[in-house]
Amino acid sequence: MRVAVLAVLAAAATALPRPGLLPHGPARGDARLPPGDDESSPGVPLRRAPRLFGSAARRLYVGTNGVISTQDFPRETQYVDDDFPTDFPVIAPFLADLDTSGDRGNIYYRQDDSPAVLDQAVGYIQAGFPHIAGSFVPTNAFIATWEDVGAYQELSQDTEPSKKLNTFQVVIAYNDEDTYTIFLYPDGGLQFLGTRPKESYNVQLELPARVGFSWGDGDDPKRDGLFHSLASSEQALRHLERESNAGVPGVWVFHVGSVSPLEHVEPGIGGWGSPGVPQSPVHRDPRVTNYARTLYSHVDQTSTELLAQHGLEATLPHHDLESHAPALLDVVPEGLPLSPGQERSRRLHPDGDISQQSYSPNPSSYSSGHHGVGVDEDVHFNPDVFTYNAGSKETCAQHHGRCSPHAFCTDYATGVCCHCRATYYGNGRQCLPEGAVHRLNGKVSGSLMVGQAFVRFQDVDLHTYIVGSDGRAYTAISGVPPSAARALLPLVPIGGLFAWLFALEEPSSENGFSITGAEFTQSLEVTFYPGEEKVHVTQTAEGLGPDNYLSLKTHIQGQVPFVPEDVTVHITPYKEVYHYSSSAVTSSAQREYILASGTANQTLSYRLRQNITFTGCPYARLPTRQRLSVARAFALYDSQEHVLRYALAARIGSASDGAENPLVNPCHDGTHTCEVTARCQPGAGIEYTCECAAGYHGDGRGCREVDECAEGLSQCGPFTICLNVPGSYRCECRSGYRPAEDGQSCVPLVPASDPCEDGSHPCAPGDRARCLPRAGGHPACECLPGYSGDGINCADVDECTENPCHPAAVCYNVPGSFSCRCHPGYEGDGFQCTRVEGSSQRLTPCQHEQLYPRAVPPGPSPVGNGHVPQCDEEGRYRPLQCHSSTGHCWCVDTAGQEIAGTRTVPGSTPPRCGSPESVQQLTPCEHERLYPRAVPPGPLPVGGGHIPQCDEEGRYRPLQCHSSTGHCWCVDAAGQEIAGTRTVPGSTPPRCGSPEPTERPHTMCERWRQSLLEHYGGSPRHDQYVPQCDAEGNFTPLQCHGDSGYCWCVDENGREIQGTRSEPGSTPPCLPSVAPPSVRPSPRPDVSPPATGTFLLYAQGQQIGYLPLNGTRLQKEAAKTLLSLHGSIVVGIDYDCREKMIYWTDVAGRTISRASLEAGAEPETIINSGLISPEGLAVDHLRRAMFWTDSGLDKIERARLDGSERRVLFDTELVNPRAIAVDPVRGNLYWTDWNREAPKIETSTVNGANRRVLVNKDIGLPNGLTFDPFSKLLCWADAGTKHLECTFPDGTGRRVIQNNLNYPFSIISYANHFYHTDWRRDGVIAVNKETGSFTDEYLPEQRSHLYGITAVYPYCPGARK
Repeated sequence: MRVAVLAVLAAAATALPRPGLLPHGPARGDARLPPGDDESSPGVPLRRAPRLFGSAARRLYVGTNGVISTQDFPRETQYVDDDFPTDFPVIAPFLADLDTSGDRGNIYYRQDDSPAVLDQAVGYIQAGFPHIAGSFVPTNAFIATWEDVGAYQELSQDTEPSKKLNTFQVVIAYNDEDTYTIFLYPDGGLQFLGTRPKESYNVQLELPARVGFSWGDGDDPKRDGLFHSLASSEQALRHLERESNAGVPGVWVFHVGSVSPLEHVEPGIGGWGSPGVPQSPVHRDPRVTNYARTLYSHVDQTSTELLAQHGLEATLPHHDLESHAPALLDVVPEGLPLSPGQERSRRLHPDGDISQQSYSPNPSSYSSGHHGVGVDEDVHFNPDVFTYNAGSKETCAQHHGRCSPHAFCTDYATGVCCHCRATYYGNGRQCLPEGAVHRLNGKVSGSLMVGQAFVRFQDVDLHTYIVGSDGRAYTAISGVPPSAARALLPLVPIGGLFAWLFALEEPSSENGFSITGAEFTQSLEVTFYPGEEKVHVTQTAEGLGPDNYLSLKTHIQGQVPFVPEDVTVHITPYKEVYHYSSSAVTSSAQREYILASGTANQTLSYRLRQNITFTGCPYARLPTRQRLSVARAFALYDSQEHVLRYALAARIGSASDGAENPLVNPCHDGTHTCEVTARCQPGAGIEYTCECAAGYHGDGRGCREVDECAEGLSQCGPFTICLNVPGSYRCECRSGYRPAEDGQSCVPLVPASDPCEDGSHPCAPGDRARCLPRAGGHPACECLPGYSGDGINCADVDECTENPCHPAAVCYNVPGSFSCRCHPGYEGDGFQCTRVEGSSQRLTPCQHEQLYPRAVPPGPSPVGNGHVPQCDEEGRYRPLQCHSSTGHCWCVDTAGQEIAGTRTVPGSTPPRCGSPESVQQLTPCEHERLYPRAVPPGPLPVGGGHIPQCDEEGRYRPLQCHSSTGHCWCVDAAGQEIAGTRTVPGSTPPRCGSPEPTERPHTMCERWRQSLLEHYGGSPRHDQYVPQCDAEGNFTPLQCHGDSGYCWCVDENGREIQGTRSEPGSTPPCLPSVAPPSVRPSPRPDVSPPATGTFLLYAQGQQIGYLPLNGTRLQKEAAKTLLSLHGSIVVGIDYDCREKMIYWTDVAGRTISRASLEAGAEPETIINSGLISPEGLAVDHLRRAMFWTDSGLDKIERARLDGSERRVLFDTELVNPRAIAVDPVRGNLYWTDWNREAPKIETSTVNGANRRVLVNKDIGLPNGLTFDPFSKLLCWADAGTKHLECTFPDGTGRRVIQNNLNYPFSIISYANHFYHTDWRRDGVIAVNKETGSFTDEYLPEQRSHLYGITAVYPYCPGARK
């Protein structure tokens, strides 16, 4: 067999030839799937049951769309466009919308146990898993082959079917103990990599295929949502033919089942020497905390580090590594290309909990599945722990993890110190690359007396941008009330702190960050003159966060002088001397500032005193004094954007009193020409050189960011994953691992025991209570319905005491439940009883009063008010009556009237009552005359207080007239008014015939549903069955048991149709027992007005949805349809904040329309010609103009908001223009072109001038684009690279916010979040701007693709009001 394997491998030195597939086709006895777009095979009974996804598989189903499952498939719309995980078990060699109609290919499948086929399969398996050579001998195989199949196309007379066809094969080889799956992609087998969604219409979009495995939803909640993804991007799909995890190009092998515990799919390791070997799959436990700690490791054994990077240590113990390598060399031909890389494997949780990951409400699909471990800094550092204590000496061997990864540790006589390495600066605990750009984020709160007015603000945003190469610090505080912001303009020391921290260092000098690092507290006191107003400022630095962002909290309190609105503040350059000790820095100074208004100037001053406390190394040699020289200082308030800004340029040097050298080196005064990401190295005199900062390569005037992960420069330890960030990298623990105690490596997580599973819980027996797992291993106990107690002790509830049955029925209590049975002479289910025709038996007064309680008279409520009487088995009043709420008891006579003197108070012994002697039976009409119906509170209805008229037989007279108001109406046999018969006083009464029932009686379905809802207390649990009825009261054809996923078909009487019950993940095709109406009315296209506040609007096909925000949280429960547009496909959408109107493009109608947000407003089409595929849309509220892209005409146009003055801006060098955004304040326009050959992002002025390319590198399918008017950043969502990125409007400062998007379409920015629509999730996804984490998602109930999205503010950002 080994000879045969080597022969196959040798023949496949560059790619897998077609003969490398296992034999297939009719000649081999294969079955053939019927041609079509969404076909599936019948379940194929397997001769032996292989282990798949943790259970035995009895049948396999083959589907058109490149999938195999252990259960029948749902409709393709429920899974074909979605990302993993799927709701049902899936083996997916190429999951996409495939179509074999019109003789475009064949799909074959069969079982096989022939030795030749099994030998070929085991050869591939042993190549991928050399350590099992000889130990795995398959007994059976299941083979499915997709041969020359095409992608689904919407064909017309003008289109030809695509010539691109795909061929691939999947083999499931197994014995009684193990199951392996082989994916085979022959040379030239993948000619297309994705398919267009059916709902994309003429919007050009293509969703990449998905390759991998998904467990689906089953009985084991621990496994729900598990999946293993091999490829889901075009880049990864292209590698499937050329690379491998088995050493054979185009061959991919996986261990998917075993009788021994197999928690996840195990990929083959035959290509372990390549940098592209897939990482082992991720299995996350929802009870595990997300550790965010720094890892740092020196790995001396190169082979071990390589294996750790490639994910092998998750599957092979250390002692196996050397023993397996020679086996690989025997099998794999030299020089073969190997694997494309595992994209990701994630653990999704059905309850939406991502274990304190960044994304909590079911998004599940967005968790990377890794524990975050930042290599940059330890953001959870505790300064109380980091001390130097001579009494208990610490050593570097014990506490090296306290140092930055870019520092070294030094042992001293009584402790340790950390020192930053060359090209980095800081205090050793936190180190930053020299010369690099840094950012600082924080919150500012304050309570100020401004002049005579008190102003308060809470947690407004502070952002600082540092250019370390020349000591510049730019600070912006947004959201401060205008009067306070203007009064704070002279208070430059707020921004001056950052100037001192990151000042340009002169020789032998150190800036603040080099001494304090990122953890300190500044206390600042400022006294203004001549008014002697005093203000206190406290700024607390809390460490470095992701991407080296320093975090800060600021509090301002006191009194400041009032600064008028038309006044500007000028700050003169200044110098300030700082005094240093081992744990504090102090300074004091007198400053002047100028208030300028027109030609009038006023010079004022203030005195400041500050101290900065920190935890330092006692062995560090600090300067005693240094002078901070601020060459430029600016303060201004932008009233349009409500932003207070400080800008300073500073350098720090010696505070000696000697004469200064008149020649200042350009490195020290910031006049050098080094790039932003480079540091300036002073030479002799005024000479200098430029050196790229750490993490960058180049000559200092052109620096390229280094990918330490790709180039093998990282120092991530075992069981970690390296993530590149600008200028550095991070190490994260793989899922299933946590940081070790030494802070340098990752160790496996120990799963917590589940008392509910192992039976160690204290709950009552399972027939009376259930055990609910909780975090921390402490379960909760809950009594089952029908029992009461604390879950540990559960007693039976006597439901009959609550009178759940019909008055004409008897209640029988049983353990945990009850039953109802109608009295003789009545028929029904006990919850509803009707008199049998011909029976003379009627309701007794007691039974009637149970059904129609007596009216409650106005005024103070008597103690017996609201009492529902208790009747005996014969329907008579029980002699003893007790109030269910108050606890009072009393005796009654045969008419149910209280016997005076018998009432007892709650808690006392009830009275002893006699027995009734006779019962007088009343008709409902007679009973209502005796006991009028209760009148509901509020305005009296026209029929309120009516006493009915009865005929000689006690029946309701057909004509009823109100004795007080004079209204008259007809009634049915039950005394209910017949709609449309009421007449006004003084008019002729209606002609009423024999009373006919006009109100539809409750159907069997409705009666059953109501009785169960009452039985469950109105709120059934998710696992309790409640029948589903349609609007007419009929049983819906499809019935499902709660949210268990089990469904079945029923007949018109609600009886289950045998053979239709399905398991979770699929629903049976049920035919309605009642014909639906042939024509359904279209919804009226008018606006359902939104509430006030900020909200999102999103386009979803034929409607525009409304999604309000609470802060930045999605208020999903208040989402609704704002505007229904029958026949439209809305793509682009934007909002005019001035006129409060929404604008949208319609690719189906080829129009642009708008509508006011006022109630009842109807759409107005403003452009209805000269369009083919209008997509992106942007509104300029200042210029009253709109801009749009047309991917059919390859144009960008503009017009007035009423559609007039239309003109073309650009119609050249455009291939697929899509998203468009405008900066109204600066008059700039931005758009994306997702031309697959050369995607780009361009910009121009709003008039079409100065067109230029901003971004054209490292982008794929830039679908979404947004300009943030507050941060002034241009950001885009790329469906090709899966990145969310931002840049400044000039194209500089580009950075990645999130690198794991699914398939974004449109994006909008608001506050500290991005919100984008996603075609994989068919929902709105929220991403935090600062951390890049997914924080929320909204999935509309109606499942279809979402297109454009925009935010609606209660004000106009950046506009003059």
